[in-house]
Amino acid sequence: MTDNVSDLPADLPVPVDDGAAAHLPGRAVPAIELASTRGGVMRVDRVPAGAERLVLYAYPRTGRPGEPAPDGWDAIPGARGCTPESCGFRDHAAELAAAGAAVAGISTQDTAYQAEAARRLGLPFPLLSDAGLALTGALGLPTFEVAGMTLTRRLTLVIADGAVEHVFYPVFPPDAHAAEVAAWLRAHPR
Repeated sequence: MTDNVSDLPADLPVPVDDGAAAHLPGRAVPAIELASTRGGVMRVDRVPAGAERLVLYAYPRTGRPGEPAPDGWDAIPGARGCTPESCGFRDHAAELAAAGAAVAGISTQDTAYQAEAARRLGLPFPLLSDAGLALTGALGLPTFEVAGMTLTRRLTLVIADGAVEHVFYPVFPPDAHAAEVAAWLRAHPR
């Protein structure tokens, strides 16, 4: 496996749909505020002004170049690929906006860690910290444990009118996911 956080090895294990997100479509999103890399907080039940939907993509954790991933990281289905996924959403930001969507990423990492990734990757949208597992717990988002960390499994929620309109789970390959979301938005205009 490669140590470059931007690369996806060809032999990554593919995650399977274990049903852990089946309860989410149609579910009301709680009025939870999460710390944002843009400063302040963002409510996840509200679609930002000027958009019709909020695309909230959850990812386990971004890595930093030169820092090792947790032991066994690449063997965990769906773990590897947070940086390529975020870059995909960055690269498709205009297309997603044209389809009426605002984008935000969410992980259980703290805001300072996320802010470094957002700057380094040039993300034009906020990353939100659910370090206290407030949203993860309230919605029952699927998680996994590794190296003493509780991490959210990779999934994407499309939020409209205060509820989960659509769920992408599992997400694979992560580097192609933003294009998949954009295609879904175009096929399901509001």
